[in-house]
Amino acid sequence: MMLVDSQVHIWGADSPRRPWPRGGAAAAHRIRPVGIRETLSVLDAAGVSRAVLVPPSWEGDRNDIALAAARRHPHRFAVMCRVGLRDRWSVQRIARWRQRPESLGLRLTLHRDPWRTALLSGALDRLWSAAENARLPVMVYPPGLCPEIGRVADRHPGLRIVIDHMAMPLGTAGTNAFTHLPDLLSLARLPNVAVKASALPCHSRLDFPFADVHEPLRRVFDAFGPDRLFWGSDWTRLPCTYRANIALFTSAVDFFSGPDLRRVMGEALLDWLDWPLF
Repeated sequence: MMLVDSQVHIWGADSPRRPWPRGGAAAAHRIRPVGIRETLSVLDAAGVSRAVLVPPSWEGDRNDIALAAARRHPHRFAVMCRVGLRDRWSVQRIARWRQRPESLGLRLTLHRDPWRTALLSGALDRLWSAAENARLPVMVYPPGLCPEIGRVADRHPGLRIVIDHMAMPLGTAGTNAFTHLPDLLSLARLPNVAVKASALPCHSRLDFPFADVHEPLRRVFDAFGPDRLFWGSDWTRLPCTYRANIALFTSAVDFFSGPDLRRVMGEALLDWLDWPLF
């Protein structure tokens, strides 16, 4: 079984040469930056073949470190790139993102301003259209915003959207993490919407096997199926080992097995993002 992690961060230090934005709301997962060597060591130890690199928000709208890692290790990494609100979102420019073999699509963090306001005001309409026309998938983190994402998916049926972290709000755990679940499940009717079941142990109040997230995960699997549900870790903020996060899917729950398990653990993500096997 090929394991493909749908979300991993690597980043560089905040320095005069490469300063992070000041006054940002997001805090780094760790004080010490996480780079290629450490990440490959973690993946190799767990038998993970590939990982999608998602540039973290605390660095600003930067993609340089992630793209360099994917160019250096094209068989292991590819990138969902960040864009800026001030970028020009022409179809031609957005299409060029996908022409890079190391770039799979775009990633938007919609839970904080100014991105949240941009979504609600319609300021992102041009971006959605350009990504749809360029056939460029988009990963979004939209806690509390699933209805709005549903409206975007309705208006842009050719736009492949992935909901990050099952739309669980940061800092929530147990039942509090899943009050939005009906809104998320309602998106299953839209064939162009998929879900990342990433960072689940971060939202459990229990130790392994994280029994309080099993039922929400099962409901998402039942709604979206094995072709639109992708395992992931966000490993730099996990409260458990990387292997334990994998075991949640491969052994702790009883509703993944055989072909379905292979799809959830990697095959479906490769298909959704058009990430070819070399």
